[in-house]
Amino acid sequence: MAAPRTREERLFSAAVLRRTILAAPADPGGALESVYAGVLTDLGLEAAEVDAYLAANGAAVEAALRRGRAR
Repeated sequence: MAAPRTREERLFSAAVLRRTILAAPADPGGALESVYAGVLTDLGLEAAEVDAYLAANGAAVEAALRRGRAR
């Protein structure tokens, strides 16, 4: 069994997902927002926490997204 992720790792993962959703062209029916809400529940996080993390660590999140696109 994998070791539990730290709060920092969970926040980073949720921030990457949030940034990806925000960059999506449209979310008809709110499907992506529903997935995001479920992920937050599973990770034990609140949207405000992720937004604050994203505001403070946006450059690292963007860098991770760029690395992912380069693969």
